[in-house]
Amino acid sequence: MLHMCVLFCVCRLAGVFAGPDSVKSVLVMEGDSVSLNSGLIEMMDDDLIYWTFGDKNTLIVQINVLAGRQTVYDDVLGGRFRNRLKLDHQTGSLTITHTTTEHTGVYRLEVEDGVGKSFSLIVYARLPVPVISNSSHCSSSSSNCSVVCSSSVLSVCDATLSWYRGMSVLSSISVCDLSISLSLPLEVEYQDKNTYSCVLNNPISNQTTHLDINTHCHTCADSTVVHCCGSTEAVIRLVLSALVGVATVIVLLYDIRC
Repeated sequence: MLHMCVLFCVCRLAGVFAGPDSVKSVLVMEGDSVSLNSGLIEMMDDDLIYWTFGDKNTLIVQINVLAGRQTVYDDVLGGRFRNRLKLDHQTGSLTITHTTTEHTGVYRLEVEDGVGKSFSLIVYARLPVPVISNSSHCSSSSSNCSVVCSSSVLSVCDATLSWYRGMSVLSSISVCDLSISLSLPLEVEYQDKNTYSCVLNNPISNQTTHLDINTHCHTCADSTVVHCCGSTEAVIRLVLSALVGVATVIVLLYDIRC
């Protein structure tokens, strides 16, 4: 009898259900699919299984094995689950397709006999590529170049912006304020040969932009040359225009006299 009980328990579960206070964390990138494993090898004939979502335990799936009925309530909560919920008809596991940040929250699986599981799902928005811009003007008294790396993110609390020199972190910022964008300054020498990069990351992904000192930083000598060459070109064009004008007048007067 004991052997049969143990065999039943093994066939019933793919492991021991987590207790009601145990929550499994699941991380996924926005747009990807995620599966919440029920832990069952197969559902029993008399099972009643419920999937709920959020603090208010909103019912999103109900499975009545005896009646052979599976009901998906994908129009609840403004339709955020519409056409996104898929069920495993053997185990009762739940798959959410084309996830968005609105699907972040706690999902609970309840079986009629009282066992259940909880999943804390976090859906991270896809990160944009950080942008590096020059924030300083040419100064003959300074040998440094000031640049700023910035990025707008949908969920600032979940993203960190950092400056790296090689593999070492120089500075970083993460602000929990959805109304602002992240920005981080950096000063480097014009002749610096180190490799610098700006990285925007969250727990499951990152985006990187490398600093090109020759592109983002110009010395005062460079600026002077550009200014000088621009003025010289303007003077040459002015002189040529005057000579053409004088020649035109001379030709016109000669024609009139003839």
